[in-house]
Amino acid sequence: MSFKLNWIAFITIIHKEISRFLRIWSQTLLPSVVTTTLYFLIFGTFIGSQVKDIGGVKYIAFIVPGLVMLAVITNSFSNVVSSFFGSKFQRNIEELMVSPTPNWVIIAGFTIGGVVRGILVGIIVLLVSLFFTKLQIFSFGIVLIFIILTSIVFSLAGLTNGIFARNFDDVSIVPTFVLTPLTYLGGVFYSIKDLPPIWQIISQFNPILYMVDGFRYGFFGFADINIWLSLAIICFFVLALSLINLTLLNTGTGLKS
Repeated sequence: MSFKLNWIAFITIIHKEISRFLRIWSQTLLPSVVTTTLYFLIFGTFIGSQVKDIGGVKYIAFIVPGLVMLAVITNSFSNVVSSFFGSKFQRNIEELMVSPTPNWVIIAGFTIGGVVRGILVGIIVLLVSLFFTKLQIFSFGIVLIFIILTSIVFSLAGLTNGIFARNFDDVSIVPTFVLTPLTYLGGVFYSIKDLPPIWQIISQFNPILYMVDGFRYGFFGFADINIWLSLAIICFFVLALSLINLTLLNTGTGLKS
């Protein structure tokens, strides 16, 4: 296919993905806002008032980047896995696979759809946080880089899950038993420096920690882990998951009856 045709296919997939989640915005955008508001009320206002400042930052402000990233991760992943598996379930993914559309264009289209939803929800959550606390931004560039790369990582991860999923239970297993524990143990509500030494070491095997920590650095200018190490790890996951998904689509894994 020529560049023009690839571009048309790419834009078409993105348009379909964005239209899909905007059409049911009350199910795709609002839940994270409601959940995050409860987090701000319970952890930020009620409990946070009894917690000491972290790095000179009030606790309710400290958890804002973590909660934004929580929303980004959850929505980026769920958007792609539900959309791709839905296409498999309805068997219309086969029409896309037999078309001359390159697999990398398919991957990019689904991924951007997840990125748009993840970042959109993240922005909404960030706006909600302004009702509870004032925010500062140390480096807008770092904030932007980490939120985009993180949403890409989990959009790609959602695609991998969608490729392997054989039923609706397989779609929910990873978010429930893998994604949620890793996210809550990824420094969303605390600094790992406050943990015992052994748990600090264990926490460093959690990839979400690097995403949350780097994103928080963009707001406050301090981090538990070297910012460049966090960035390198995220880039590694982007590359690795891209290659994995491309290989899976090229071989037809999970798509052939």
